[in-house]
Amino acid sequence: MSRLFLAPMEGLADYVLRDVLTGAGGFDGCVSEFIRVTGSLLPTRVYEREAPEILHASVTASGTPMVIQLLGSDPEWMARNAAYAATLSPYGIDLNFGCPAKVVNRHGGGAMLLNEPKQLNRIVTAVRAAVPADIPVTAKMRLGVADTSRAIECAQALAEGGAASLVVHARTRDDGYRPPAHWEWIARIDDALDVPVIANGEVWSVADWQRCRALSGCADVMIGRGAVSDPFLAQRIRGLLDPSPSAGEWPQVLRAIEGYMKKLRARATLSHEHGRVKQWLSYLRRTWPQATELHAAIRRLQDSDEILAVIGQALADGGSVRMRQTIASAEDDESTPCEPGRAIAI
Repeated sequence: MSRLFLAPMEGLADYVLRDVLTGAGGFDGCVSEFIRVTGSLLPTRVYEREAPEILHASVTASGTPMVIQLLGSDPEWMARNAAYAATLSPYGIDLNFGCPAKVVNRHGGGAMLLNEPKQLNRIVTAVRAAVPADIPVTAKMRLGVADTSRAIECAQALAEGGAASLVVHARTRDDGYRPPAHWEWIARIDDALDVPVIANGEVWSVADWQRCRALSGCADVMIGRGAVSDPFLAQRIRGLLDPSPSAGEWPQVLRAIEGYMKKLRARATLSHEHGRVKQWLSYLRRTWPQATELHAAIRRLQDSDEILAVIGQALADGGSVRMRQTIASAEDDESTPCEPGRAIAI
């Protein structure tokens, strides 16, 4: 059986959602949201805030191994921070060369580095030299910035720098998240490298996973937004659940949402839990129509107790959602910082 990994998704898969999604089962590993490296050595509290799994042997509550992802463009500072991160006993150090966000790219980080294969090599080489040999250094990339002309060159630069494996998101930066994902390009990269390549991008279903493996030639797959839209996708791929979602699973999804909400409330380092739950629902409604009803019922709510009451009532009613009247305004709802359109999935 191939391995399945939960992708890092900045602004979407916070550590609580990582906990919930890996708890649903089926994943062999997960990656933290990226930790931004600039011109300083980051303190422990940054890692504890972004990847609190390090306080628990670097695994999620379900026991799924977690890798710390770093993002930056300066080889020396990336190496210094990677060396420190390695002392926190992660399952690996991953380097982000795939983020398409403008705020990141404007400073030469993320996918913008795919215009500079030599710099990619310098960063990975420096990090690999700074991190103990028993801790894998890996990398995640896209196919390029505006086109795929340097995709193989970039992948080779990363592998030659010491990356133990490479995740390839099968789109360029300019493609954003528009379908299709060009899985056939991953096959070309895989043919050019001696290190394992993991396919990523546009896997929303078991059928997508099958096509991705067939076209990419990769045994292993990393899943991002598809897992957010269907928390049981990894289990479906492993044949432990029906291949297609069903209405009968909705109560299980409701319980997962309820658990997510309660865990958010318990974690002081994450705020705006109402916005985060609504953001997750915006993805879930791709799979379950009932998520649209729930989203509409809580859209104007900002009090977590009120949202939990709606979810609890839905569970009591077998999954159906009762609409509630609230005094909150639409403008209040739209001002929350975790709207679906603001998420940066990488």
